[in-house]
Amino acid sequence: MELTDLIQHLPSRAAFAPDKMTKRDCFRSPRLLVGLNCFEPGQSQPIHTHAGADKFYLVVSGKARFSVGDRTSDAGPGDLVLAPDGVPHGIDRALQRTVVLVVIAPAPGS
Repeated sequence: MELTDLIQHLPSRAAFAPDKMTKRDCFRSPRLLVGLNCFEPGQSQPIHTHAGADKFYLVVSGKARFSVGDRTSDAGPGDLVLAPDGVPHGIDRALQRTVVLVVIAPAPGS
């Protein structure tokens, strides 16, 4: 990673596709994955789990409906959604064009 990559402007890193959500890595090491998930309205992320890893979503812009465990809630800019190790989570539906910062530790595959 270049020194110039250590400070990033997240909204300018966002990328969207008409047919499915997109993922953009911002930083990856064996200990940590930081990335952006970008959704057009109506797009989703299937419910899933991460064995041995904790995850959080921070909504940068837009609004989406999140599921964590047995709870479903709408979240917008500045909202933090936590998904501890083994808890099922996902994004049921983007309600607006949405950019979400995703952090997973340790990084998957490490």
